[in-house]
Amino acid sequence: MQRDPILAPGWQASLDLRFSRRAGDTVLAERRHRGPLRVQKPFYPEGGGVCHAIVLHPPAGIAGGDELEIGAVLEDGAHALLTTPGAGKWYRSAGPRARQSLDFEIGAGAALEWLPQETIVFDGAAARMESRIRLAAEARFIGWEVLCLGRKAAGERFTKGELRLATRIVLEDRLLWLEQGRIAGDSPLLESPMGLAGFSVCGTLLATGHDIEAGLLAACREIVPREEGARTGVTGLPRLLVARYLGHSSEAARAWFVSLWRELRPALIGREAQPPRIWST
Repeated sequence: MQRDPILAPGWQASLDLRFSRRAGDTVLAERRHRGPLRVQKPFYPEGGGVCHAIVLHPPAGIAGGDELEIGAVLEDGAHALLTTPGAGKWYRSAGPRARQSLDFEIGAGAALEWLPQETIVFDGAAARMESRIRLAAEARFIGWEVLCLGRKAAGERFTKGELRLATRIVLEDRLLWLEQGRIAGDSPLLESPMGLAGFSVCGTLLATGHDIEAGLLAACREIVPREEGARTGVTGLPRLLVARYLGHSSEAARAWFVSLWRELRPALIGREAQPPRIWST
């Protein structure tokens, strides 16, 4: 792994998971960790066909200089759902950058759902979030990210620091989605109608694996967010659906994404949505 020259010593943590299909069930066949990243045990609230796993980061927040790498390999036909036990936090940095890297490889006919709870980016954080998803033939992926810029409930705005984002999705060696962004504290982008339009919460959901039928796209567009004044958009692209949220409530953003997931999961994966129990605790 190439180290970022702006990174300073901090937590160096990695988690590598491998899911296999055995006798019709998905099992967590391998898990390796370094530093404070864990998966304690798999759960099967939907029966053996889908393995639920909770990614734990015991420090509960990411500080300047921390590097977290989360990788998952799904062998052909496996199905896993990954989530987190609570909101993630990126703390203020005195200068060193922190980074989180997701690297998912999804085998033929396999399905991965990456459904973390919201991420709070503190004022003054220096954060970099990278996601790389590679899909084989007939593989499927649904994932989201909800970002809270500053702690609005505490009167905090995102006036200092920087958040860099990069997401890449490749389906059968074909580049399906490539997005890079930079959000700087007090940047004009935060207030611009071409940017975040003054909202403190933004979110993106990506779903891929099959072409999105017109009826499914229409059903997703009919879902109304709970937050008054929030802005949403759902776009259908070849083999990909992209949904965006802008608002001030992370709870409302996540609720909207969960509603989308309830529509998308049966159509793309063939299973009714089964929310992880940890979301209710």
